[in-house]
Amino acid sequence: MSAVDKCPFFKCPAFQLQDGGGPVITTIKTVWKHAGLPNPPKQFVEWIPGQTPLSTNKTVLVAVVTYLAVIFGGRELMRNRQPFKLKFLFQLHNVFLSSGSLLLLALILEQIVPLYWKHGFYWSICNPAAFTKTLTTYYIINYYFKYIELIDTVFLVLKKKPLAFLHVFHHSATAVLCYTQLEGETSVQWVVIGLNLWVHVIMYYYYYATAGGAKIWWKKYLTTLQITQFVIDLFIVYYCTTNHFFFKWGINLPWVTDCTGGEGAAVFGCGLLTSYLFLFIAFYRNTYKKGAAAKAAKAGAAKSK
Repeated sequence: MSAVDKCPFFKCPAFQLQDGGGPVITTIKTVWKHAGLPNPPKQFVEWIPGQTPLSTNKTVLVAVVTYLAVIFGGRELMRNRQPFKLKFLFQLHNVFLSSGSLLLLALILEQIVPLYWKHGFYWSICNPAAFTKTLTTYYIINYYFKYIELIDTVFLVLKKKPLAFLHVFHHSATAVLCYTQLEGETSVQWVVIGLNLWVHVIMYYYYYATAGGAKIWWKKYLTTLQITQFVIDLFIVYYCTTNHFFFKWGINLPWVTDCTGGEGAAVFGCGLLTSYLFLFIAFYRNTYKKGAAAKAAKAGAAKSK
């Protein structure tokens, strides 16, 4: 039996990714180089507060307030106007976000998988060294994606669709969440970002397809997937956060060791993700449970006539 036959799959040298590299990023760098494109400025690939765009409390606050002013002001401007169709632009927007989310997810996995196999899961979510420079660049890109996703709401306004609290709150608060985690240098954030990217690959494809007239039956299961995402998120971030505070306060339990990251970022993340879970469960109940009950009642009334 050869050495390769003896070793576990993905732990053999032939299958291991190198730290900081992988086929996706290697391909991107090769294409970038052959295209003669300049290297991105340092402040776009490193988190430098005050230099990286949208990296201070003031700029983030201005961005969120501007978003709210644009969508609610736009709703008033559209009140007596006909809705725009914007089918092509809407589909293009969703293709970009679905494919971009998939690419970014692949890049993050190329970084995380070697760290996981080399050091283990706990190390990859709690050790300061797991907050690598390359992952920071990917987190910055994901952060900027959150501002591009705000255009979702602009489309709703121009098409004269309702502005649900869940939609507006989730879109604006998630941009703030990503900012706080970059500031707090939380190593665990790849879990939340990775799950969110996977959901967005599917979700934005759904929006693209339905905008083109496709009849897709699994919308209910997409919401279920979003709820499942938050359950997993909360289990892991609460575990990391409680470990940090137990370690800090000297609460000696067998599994307790310190977990890196800013305390404010950790507490804010736990609180916001908890609110997301309850809001999405409420949305699910109102949309699918009550909707199904109303349809059943209507059908029963029709039969009794």
